[in-house]
Amino acid sequence: MSSPIAWTENIVLMSDSYKISHYKQYPQGTEYVYSYFESRGCDNAGWDSVCFFGLQYFLKRYMVGEVVTQEKIEEAAELYAAHFSDDKMFFREGWEHIAKNCGGKLPVEIKCVPEGMVIPNKTVLFTMVNTDKKAFWLTNFLETLLVQVWYPMTVCSNSRFQKLSIHKYMKKTGNTEWATPGGVGFKLHDFGFRGVSSVESAALGGT
Repeated sequence: MSSPIAWTENIVLMSDSYKISHYKQYPQGTEYVYSYFESRGCDNAGWDSVCFFGLQYFLKRYMVGEVVTQEKIEEAAELYAAHFSDDKMFFREGWEHIAKNCGGKLPVEIKCVPEGMVIPNKTVLFTMVNTDKKAFWLTNFLETLLVQVWYPMTVCSNSRFQKLSIHKYMKKTGNTEWATPGGVGFKLHDFGFRGVSSVESAALGGT
């Protein structure tokens, strides 16, 4: 082998397989589905907020531009037919509408708080709604991918609380040199690359 294995992302396959049939379960006449994402809280005393981080990566990596093509639809149709032993479960019509009438772009609108902002728990962090009435089913299909924002957000929030703790005890024990490398910025090191599930996880968690 003289080069890396080629890999093409397929947004049509990037969800929990049980969501493939959800389009059939919405009430007749549904046109819009509006969903939100929040932190439900933490058991650690004093950990009453989260540092919102990571959404932009997932949007730009997987969801921007022409991400739905006929070729990807055919690939998904074949896989889902094998997975469910049923070639009628997959919503081919819905995906082909996006490919042909939306230019292959996902018809959704996402609003979020600024990345890096510290937000109280149980507060909305981002929302998503479909912008095409025929794609009402798409909003929660995309949930599976976007829930992965929890990983960089959790690492970021943990790191913030750890730095606050380090700062507290450095101050208590008389530290006077706060400029790097004397301050908090050089006291918390990440050696997580070797222990995470993938190179992508290491990049997201170590940003």
